[in-house]
Amino acid sequence: MRRALAPAIPAPGGLTAPSFRRSPLGRRLLRNAGAVLGLVLLGAIAAVALASVLYVPQNPYRIAVDRRFEPPGPLHPFGTDDLGRDVFSRVMVGARISLGVAGCVLLVAGAVGVPLGILAGYRGRIVDEAIMRATDVFLAFPSFLLAMAIVAALGSSLTNAILAVGVAWWPRYARLMRGQVLGLLHAPYVEAARAAGAGEGRILARHLFPNCLAPLLVQMASDAGNAILVTASLSFVGLGAKPPTPEWGFMVAQGRQYLLTAWWIPIAPGAAIGATVAGFMLVGDALRDLLDPKLQRLRI
Repeated sequence: MRRALAPAIPAPGGLTAPSFRRSPLGRRLLRNAGAVLGLVLLGAIAAVALASVLYVPQNPYRIAVDRRFEPPGPLHPFGTDDLGRDVFSRVMVGARISLGVAGCVLLVAGAVGVPLGILAGYRGRIVDEAIMRATDVFLAFPSFLLAMAIVAALGSSLTNAILAVGVAWWPRYARLMRGQVLGLLHAPYVEAARAAGAGEGRILARHLFPNCLAPLLVQMASDAGNAILVTASLSFVGLGAKPPTPEWGFMVAQGRQYLLTAWWIPIAPGAAIGATVAGFMLVGDALRDLLDPKLQRLRI
């Protein structure tokens, strides 16, 4: 006698568990033209960053005064800068630095904001009020100006710029996670776990946090490009990387005075910033379209 199939269990967000198994996220991403373009851009940047660990055509720090302002050619595909350094090699090393910057900024912002947001949503009352008022204080200032103030207080360096951007961004993750936890706090599976005697730690780790990962992933994918852009902006105004670090924003700042005479010096790192930010934005938008249940229902 054949056993009856169990009904599909609704997953958080309104989609059934079998629908997720039949259509994995990776396969759905590859059906999105914007996501494919974003993945191609990010894959190329990641490949360049990885290659820079193993090999660069020229020493990115070696000064060669006799080769100053050489235009792009076979020996120097992106030309040379005002000190005769190979711009292509410096852009390659800058890819590794910029991707590391994005990861570190998200790590700092997430490490502060995610636990505080979960705690505020789960505890409520006085804890929620205290954490949310703290976020209001940070959100009262534009994030870039707040990051500039923090770097000015700590001292100009790439490490301090990363820390400043992460500190300026933690409130957005706290508010995001608080909203998600409040929406899931009285879900049937959470109430069932609570009735079964599960402790707070188990409920948070096994039931609430995993179901908050989708919006957190979308937010981080979108913010990764902005992290590179904001950190590059801090370097551009002299509050980030210092010479001779081949950070893209600092390279643009150094080369802007040669825009009309040696355009390749600022254009090459500027184009790299644009491609990386566009890649993260395209992937973030595609993830939001695929993981947001409201958008899924609108399509249906």
